[in-house]
Amino acid sequence: MAARGLAARGEGLEAAERAIRTAMARLGASLLEQLLTADTGYRGPRVACGAGHQAQFVSYREKIIDTVLGPVKLRRAWYDCAACGHGRAPKDADLGVARASMSPGLAKMTARAAAAVPFAKAAGLLAELAGIDLATKRAERSAEATGAAAAAAIGAETEAICSRQVIPLPPPAPIPDMLYVAVDGTGVPMVAAETEGRPGKAGDGTAHTREVKLCCVFTQTTLNDDGRPVRDPGSSSYLATFEPAARFGRLVDAEARRRGAEHIRQLVVLGDGAVWIWNLADELFPAATQIVDLYHAREHVHELATLATRLLRDSHPGWLAERLEELDTGNIPALTAAARDLKFTGALARERDKQAGYFQANTHRMRYQHFRELGMFVGSGTVEAGCKAVIGQRLKLSGMRWTVPGATSIATLRCQEASNRWEQIWQRPRIQTPSADLTTKAS
Repeated sequence: MAARGLAARGEGLEAAERAIRTAMARLGASLLEQLLTADTGYRGPRVACGAGHQAQFVSYREKIIDTVLGPVKLRRAWYDCAACGHGRAPKDADLGVARASMSPGLAKMTARAAAAVPFAKAAGLLAELAGIDLATKRAERSAEATGAAAAAAIGAETEAICSRQVIPLPPPAPIPDMLYVAVDGTGVPMVAAETEGRPGKAGDGTAHTREVKLCCVFTQTTLNDDGRPVRDPGSSSYLATFEPAARFGRLVDAEARRRGAEHIRQLVVLGDGAVWIWNLADELFPAATQIVDLYHAREHVHELATLATRLLRDSHPGWLAERLEELDTGNIPALTAAARDLKFTGALARERDKQAGYFQANTHRMRYQHFRELGMFVGSGTVEAGCKAVIGQRLKLSGMRWTVPGATSIATLRCQEASNRWEQIWQRPRIQTPSADLTTKAS
């Protein structure tokens, strides 16, 4: 009985809190509406239309805007341009709601929620925690518009940095000792139209995913008591794109410069054995130290040993241990020689040569003992973790199928969040995209 009484009182308190919150929101919305209508946006009989013409005042028109306090009615001056055939309300632009019916504050809340969880759940959180009722599709469109705006701003910043129109300031003192650029890629499930005609790993040889390329840039200054490198706290920044390697490389180049690549003593590029990664590294950072992720290289050693299981028989464990030791010490010529000594024929021989070629091509990137002596990271765990946490935990959940624009938008928001640069999205004028222009079938 006592427990039921406590539960009943708890439910009563919750209902009271909800009622008070609703009342306060209504009061706040009423005050906000009065504040907004104090200036109608009338700027005289004519204003510039933005395309070189003059738009003429025609009337006052009303518009409903959804805000964090609820819907408010905005009465503002409306101008028509006879030459362009379009109308505009200067007040809308002042408030950041041109071609939009959601306030910047509510758009920010929606983007934050939708970047963290699927769209339906994001709409539910807004309803439960803030008392804001948004349809799932509207939450989706708003978040994707915000992500598209952020991606466009990043693209503009990239071009400004790469063209030297903007020169990033040096990192604040003390300048970190090393700057790492870790690169990886992961597949994101796509709607059929996005993979049509593309080869893939499915049983029928078709693709069901598109690769998103991810970069993590971070700095390192110190070693721990065991002499292992320690990533500088809060130094990781991420970027992601579905665009080709050349465009991705331009984004990486700009991000590295923004992070101080031209001022930091040592630049290191970390990646797996993908040729496109090292081609970019050679082009963008010719003076950088290149390191193949040690754990990825170990997987190749294990694959090689698996090929030789029947051939080596009882000596297999010892053979594998010797090869792993050679890898750890950076003795790649010995590892490659041992691989080529395996007496295979046919398909096994071709696979042996493929594995041996992988190690031979990356010999200079596998001097792990030397890299450790220099106090460098030899694993790309930061970017691999980013593939799982930044991309996978939001874009690769069960049943999800994305369009490239939709996935790009959400990936961009999540990268900004993981980079602790979320507020920078809102420090720039928001690029407003009509919600009808963005579609996706993800959740």
